[in-house]
Amino acid sequence: MNITKENLDALNAVIKVEFVEADYKEKVDKLLLDYRKKANIPGFRKGQVPMGMIKKQYGKSVLIDEVNKMLQSALGKYIVDEKLDILGNPLPRIKEDFNWDAPSFSFEFELGLAPQFDIDLSTKNSVQLYKISATESLIDEEVQNIQARYGKMSSIDEVTEQANVTVTFVNEEMEINKKSTFRINELKNNKNVLIGAKVGDVVALETKGMFEDDHRLQHLLGVSHDIVHGLDITVDATIEDITKTELADLDQDLFDKLFPDNSVTTATELREKIKEDAEKQFEQQADQQFLNDVIEYLINHTQFDLPATFLQKWLQTAGEKPLTQEEAIAEYNKSEKGLRYQLMEGKIQRDHNITIDYKELVDYAKGFIRSQMAQFGNLHPEEKELEDIAGRILQNQEEAQKLQSQLLSQKILKFYKETVNFETKDITYEEFIEKMYH
Repeated sequence: MNITKENLDALNAVIKVEFVEADYKEKVDKLLLDYRKKANIPGFRKGQVPMGMIKKQYGKSVLIDEVNKMLQSALGKYIVDEKLDILGNPLPRIKEDFNWDAPSFSFEFELGLAPQFDIDLSTKNSVQLYKISATESLIDEEVQNIQARYGKMSSIDEVTEQANVTVTFVNEEMEINKKSTFRINELKNNKNVLIGAKVGDVVALETKGMFEDDHRLQHLLGVSHDIVHGLDITVDATIEDITKTELADLDQDLFDKLFPDNSVTTATELREKIKEDAEKQFEQQADQQFLNDVIEYLINHTQFDLPATFLQKWLQTAGEKPLTQEEAIAEYNKSEKGLRYQLMEGKIQRDHNITIDYKELVDYAKGFIRSQMAQFGNLHPEEKELEDIAGRILQNQEEAQKLQSQLLSQKILKFYKETVNFETKDITYEEFIEKMYH
């Protein structure tokens, strides 16, 4: 067997694998001998079938199967041994005149090679890291939400400005059919359409600017984050229930329900706790936006070519369903940015030794489990219990990969914060939402 590689250019190559009869004959003959021993053909005793008959019946299929096995093994080994950094998988070149009856065979495979490039992480302060604060009005709103959640509720006949309404939102074109509850005073618009309505009424609501924060609309309609910002459609809302809420008092009874550990004893402490918890969540949003901005910067400022024609051809056969050439080109155009950043992230990991070992993954899984248990009131789980649950989760390959991806993202974020030049900017949550989504 002989394997050679021809570089067509910096991003494309062809591997040629040649077999002569001596490469495969011994293995094929051994397999055919095994077939002969096991063959059960009428008119012949077991193991006594003439070899000529065995070869005629099974010879070509055994030959094809064995040569293909040797071919895939040799090709994979060559790529590893030669340390070829390839994109996608090798694509076989079809030969119209290929003949399995010939004593020697030649196979060719096209390769897409990963590009070589440098990454400049000096962004010259073009990336911002937002420090998001909770305003007094936001804290006021959350205090009122808590009082409403623990308050006394009673039914009323028609919608008022202080009412809670349960409606079923419907929009057939967007496949929306969702039952949700909200307060009328949450609305930025549509109030005049709803006030005075009764149970059973159907009203048409405009989604654009319905709430201060489009994420509220996302939750109520059950639509994706990708489409909710600026969503401008009409939904039919069937009124199912109308209630009013007598707000709970800000007293120790309410504080104990919220914080059984007695950590909050005054309304001021409650507001401080709300501010602290909110700003922890805001920090996660700010970090995600920072990561997105760094990724966008790197994609736009790191120039290198890709073997586009090869990748488009590979995409035609890479998925479960074959794609046409036009579909593959469209898919490539859609995924090109993601592929570019994937290559950059891989290089950053290699160049800066950003790795994850099993102990780190276990510790991360335990932290995730601990936070989940805390939500259900178990604030002090035993270490052995955490270890056991983490072990079971990490045995699930899909869950393990998801946790590993999250941990890697955290490490990459930490690296960017330590390496990239950025400007820290103080901003309120309302200003952040306005800047990001309007």
